[in-house]
Amino acid sequence: MPSLSESPVLSRRGVLKIGLCAGAFLSTAGLAASLSGCSAGHPASGFTVLQANDLPFLQALIPVMLEGAIAAEKMPAAIDQTLASLDYNLDRLSPEMLKLTRQLFDVLGMGITRGPLTGIWGRWENASDAQIHSFLERWENSYLSLLRMGHASLLQLVMMAWYNRAEAWAHCGYPGPPKV
Repeated sequence: MPSLSESPVLSRRGVLKIGLCAGAFLSTAGLAASLSGCSAGHPASGFTVLQANDLPFLQALIPVMLEGAIAAEKMPAAIDQTLASLDYNLDRLSPEMLKLTRQLFDVLGMGITRGPLTGIWGRWENASDAQIHSFLERWENSYLSLLRMGHASLLQLVMMAWYNRAEAWAHCGYPGPPKV
């Protein structure tokens, strides 16, 4: 198997160029989102940090990420609980980390960036579980470190939001913190 430097199709320089172009694209998209008002800074009703344009994406993503951990009939409540916990956690992030998370949510919420980056060209509400699985797998295995970092961030945000709730502990066999 040839190394990257020997490959006629993909060289180290080519990978760096692609990475820089992708980084510039995502930065420009994030800036465009914030300038166009996508990230207006107004929390959705009942939330401190999460905005209305974040909710369709998260409501589509959470059930796919929690698949197998929640019975289907309990999923709507689990989504609401996870959103509440996620909002609570985001409210406690440092300003810089919150800014980066907002940029990630904005890029995933904008149609112009969502399609090329996720493969989901329509609205999040219409995306199938298979499409969301494909998007997550695509980001997890991407040769672009920026997309892999985005996948890791989404995974950590959602899993921390769900598994810090007492409702989630039974599934993984955790009895809860010791009673003092």
